[in-house]
Amino acid sequence: MAAEKQRLADDKAGRADWRRWGPYVSERQWGTVREDYSPDGNAWSYLPHEHARSRAYRWGEDGIAGFSDDRQHLCLSLALWNGRDPLLKERLFGLTNSEGNHGEDVKELYYYLDATPTHSFLKMLYKYPQGEFPYRRLLHENRQRSAEQAEFELLDTGLFDADAYFDVFVEYAKAATDDILMQVTAHNRGAEAAKLSLLPQLCCRNTWSWRAGTVKPTLSAAAGGVSIEHPELGSFRLDCDADGDCAPTLLFCDNETNARRHFDQPEATGFFKDAFHEYVVEGKAAAVNPAQTGTKAGAHYSLSVPAGGSVRVRLRLTASATGGKRAPPFADFDAIFALRRGEADRFYADLQREIGDPDARLVQRQAFAGMVWSKQFFHYDVEKWLAGDPGQPTPPPARKHGRNCDWKHFASAEVLSMPDKWEYPWFAAWDLAFHCLPLAVIDAEFAKAQLVLLTREWYMHPNGQLPAYEWEFSDVNPPVHAWAAFRVFQIDRRQRREAEQGDPSDPGDLVFLERVFQKLLLNFTWWVNRKDEQGRNIFQGGFLGLDNIGCFDRSKPLPTGGFINQADGTSWMAMFCLNLLRIAVELAVHNHVYEDIASKFFEHFLAIAGAINGVGDESPGLWDEADQFYYDHLSLPDGRNIPLRVHSIVGLIPLLAVQPADLELVEQLPEFSARMEWYLEHRPELAALISNWHVPGCANRVLLSLLRGHRTKALLRRMLDESGFLSPYGVRALSKIHHNEPFRVDVGGASYEVDYWPGESRSGLFGGNSNWRGPVWMPINYLIIESLQQFHHYYGDDFKVECPTGSGKFLTLKEVADELSQRLTGLFLKGEDGQRPVLKTHPKLATDPHFRDCILFHEYFHGDDGRGLGAAHQTGWTGLVAKLLQPGSSQFEELPLARAPARPAPASEERQ
Repeated sequence: MAAEKQRLADDKAGRADWRRWGPYVSERQWGTVREDYSPDGNAWSYLPHEHARSRAYRWGEDGIAGFSDDRQHLCLSLALWNGRDPLLKERLFGLTNSEGNHGEDVKELYYYLDATPTHSFLKMLYKYPQGEFPYRRLLHENRQRSAEQAEFELLDTGLFDADAYFDVFVEYAKAATDDILMQVTAHNRGAEAAKLSLLPQLCCRNTWSWRAGTVKPTLSAAAGGVSIEHPELGSFRLDCDADGDCAPTLLFCDNETNARRHFDQPEATGFFKDAFHEYVVEGKAAAVNPAQTGTKAGAHYSLSVPAGGSVRVRLRLTASATGGKRAPPFADFDAIFALRRGEADRFYADLQREIGDPDARLVQRQAFAGMVWSKQFFHYDVEKWLAGDPGQPTPPPARKHGRNCDWKHFASAEVLSMPDKWEYPWFAAWDLAFHCLPLAVIDAEFAKAQLVLLTREWYMHPNGQLPAYEWEFSDVNPPVHAWAAFRVFQIDRRQRREAEQGDPSDPGDLVFLERVFQKLLLNFTWWVNRKDEQGRNIFQGGFLGLDNIGCFDRSKPLPTGGFINQADGTSWMAMFCLNLLRIAVELAVHNHVYEDIASKFFEHFLAIAGAINGVGDESPGLWDEADQFYYDHLSLPDGRNIPLRVHSIVGLIPLLAVQPADLELVEQLPEFSARMEWYLEHRPELAALISNWHVPGCANRVLLSLLRGHRTKALLRRMLDESGFLSPYGVRALSKIHHNEPFRVDVGGASYEVDYWPGESRSGLFGGNSNWRGPVWMPINYLIIESLQQFHHYYGDDFKVECPTGSGKFLTLKEVADELSQRLTGLFLKGEDGQRPVLKTHPKLATDPHFRDCILFHEYFHGDDGRGLGAAHQTGWTGLVAKLLQPGSSQFEELPLARAPARPAPASEERQ
C-alpha cells in the first residue's frame, strides 16, 4: 500500500494519530463573532485588525501558514518584516464589511499549493512586497469607491510591478505523528538584494486567563531552540536552524493582552502579545522577556536575500524524548522532506492516473490542497460566550437576547472544513455539505466525520434545525446534507470496492449512513413544521443562502407583510425527500425496518410534486404554463398571490429533485413495493406527475422527478440559452435577459427591482459581499450537472435537447452535463491564449510566470468573462472542480446492484 494511504489506514484503525497536527489555525480570528463581546453585536469593530497584534484572543488563534494540534493548544506560524512596514506581518490584512466597497475582503497574495490528507506534506506560498505594505491606501481607496466600481487590490498599488517582492514558501513534513518539520524558503524576485526578517513563532493558545486554576504552559530557551511544557500536550521541543551561519535570536513574551495599550493602564507590567512587533519593528529590546521564558516564542532570523536568490530556515517540533541519546534534529531533515514530497507525488499520481492533461492535474491538485489547508479548529461554546468568563468583566446584558441566544446547547471544539479561513473563518452548513464531496475523493473518513459532526447533539438544535453559520445560527440554508451524505457514502463504497484486495460486494459504511440518516429525519421534520406556512407542501425557507437573488431580503420579514412561497425552497424539500428516500431504500436492503420510512418519503415527495405543480384545488402551484418556468409567489396579507417573474436559478432548482429508481432494487423490498403500487393506483393525479411505473425507461428504471419530459425540456431550453442563463463558464444565477429587461414589482406603494449584475453586488442591502444576480456559482452548477446525468440515466440517448438553444446542435443530457462541466473547468484551465479566465482580474495574475500557475478558487465568477469574484480562497465549495476533473464516473457515483436483463426502452415521447 502507498505510504499516504497506509497513514490514512493507520489513522482510521487507531494505530497512529496522523491527524493530531494539521493546518488548523485560522487566518483571521479578529472580527469574528466568537471574539465579539460588544452590546450591539458589531464584531468587526469590537476587535479590529489594528487591535489583533496586542489583544489576546478567547476562542482561537490566527497566523500565516498556521499549524497546530487538533485542540489548538500549541500553534506554529510565520511572521515577516521587510524593514519598511509599520507592522510586523503576523497575520493577513483585509477590510471589514463596512470598509470594502464590496464587503469584507482580504488584501494579500497567498496560495495553497500542495497537501496530503494526513498533512504529512503541506506547501503554501505567501507573496510579500519589499516596499511598505499599503495598509492605509488599501483602506482609503476602497472606502472611496462605489459599489459600481471594482475592488482596489494589492496588485493595483503597483508594489509588484517591478517584481520587488519575496516569494515565501512555507512547507511542513511529518517524520512521525508528533515530529513536525517546518521549512521556510524566501526567494527574492527583485533586481536588488533586500533585507528580510523571518520570525517563525510558537504560541500557546491562551486558556489560563478565562478560568481560575488553569495550569499555564511554559516555553523557555534551550540549547538551539525552545523547550515546551504543556499540561495538555506534554513535553515538546522546537529546534531552529538555517542555511549558513545565520543563527536566530530567540524571543519570548506572553500571549496576553497589552494592558498599557488597551486598558489604559500605563503602569501595567509584563511582556505582552505584541512584544515581537515592538522588538523587530520599533527596536524596543526591553519588550521581550530577558529571562527567555513565556507562552509565546519566536526565532528571529535577520537575513539579506540576494537579487534572484533565496534563503532558507528550518525548524523541527518534536515530542521530547524520554531517555536515551537525542539524534541531531537536522541530520535527516532534507531526506524526510524529499521522502514526503515523493510520497505526495505518488499519492496524486495514482489518483490522477486517468487525467492526461498536466494542466488539469495541476488545477485539481491545488484544489485538493486548498481543501486540506482550509481545515480549522473551531471553538465556540455559546452558553459560556453569552455569560462571559468568571475571571473577566461581565458582558453587556443585551447579549443574552442577541445573536445566537437560542443556541445555548451549541459547543464546538473540533476541526471543521471552512469555506475560507480569512473571509469565512467559520463553518457554514450548506457549504460544508459541498466540501465533503471533493474531500471524500482523497479522505473519505474525514468527509464522513464532518457530516456526522454537523448532526451531533451539540450542533443540531433540539428542535431539529441545523446551525446555519456563526453570524446567525437560526438562518436557513438549503437542506443538502442528505444528498452529501449519500454521495460521500457512494464515493467511499466505490473506493472500498476498488481497493487492493477489496471486497467487490462490500455494502459500504452502513453505520455512517444510518447514523446521519436518523438525525436528518429530525431535521426534515423541523423543515415541515417550521417552513410550510400554510401546511400545503409549499415551502418558504427564507434566506436559503442566496443573499440577493430576488426583490426582497428573504432573511427578514417582508416590507409588504405576508410571505414568499419559494420555488427553490419547495424544490429543495422535494430533493431532500428523494435523498432520504434513496438512503432509506439503501438501508432497507439490509434492514427491512426501513421500508416503512422509504414509503413515507415516497409519498411525501409526491405530495410536494403535486403542490408545486398545482395538482388539486388547494394549491395554485408555482409553474407558469405561459412562461414555461417556475416562479416564487408573493403571498400578501390581503390574500393576493403575485408571481415574481424573475428568471433566476430559483426556477431551475426543480431540476435538482430527480432520482432514477432501479426496479431490480425496488423488487427486493416487498413492503415498500406493495405500498408504492397501492399509492400510485389510488392517487392517480399524483402518479401522473412522474414517469408511469408500468412503462419504465432505460435499463429497467423509472424516474422520480418534479418534472416530466416536456417541462424538463422547457427549463433546459431557457437554461441553455446563451442570451439568458448560459455563460461561457457555466449557468448564471440570473438570466442575462434582465440586463435589458429588469424585473419590477410594485406593492404597498413601493417599487422593487431585480437587475442583471454579472460581477460584484451593486447593493449593500443584503450584505454587499456576494451576488446571486448574474455570476456563476459552482455548487448550483455542480448539482445541475449531476441532475442532468441522472435524467440521462433514465431517458437515455434518445432524449436530446438543443445545446446551446438556437444552435441547431442536439445533445443527450449526458452530453449537456459534459458541456457544462467543460465550461466550469474552463474557468481554471489555460485557454488558447495561455491564460486562465479566473485569473484575468489582473494581467500579472494571468501572465506572469511566478503567478499564472498559482490558482485562486473564488467564491463565484463573473457571469460574462469568468473572472474570479468574492472570497479568493474559497476552495470550499469551489473545490468541487476537483471532482469535475476526476474522470471515469458520473458525478453521482452510480453503483447499481445486479439487475435483471433490461427491457427495451420506449420512445422518449411515450415517456413524457
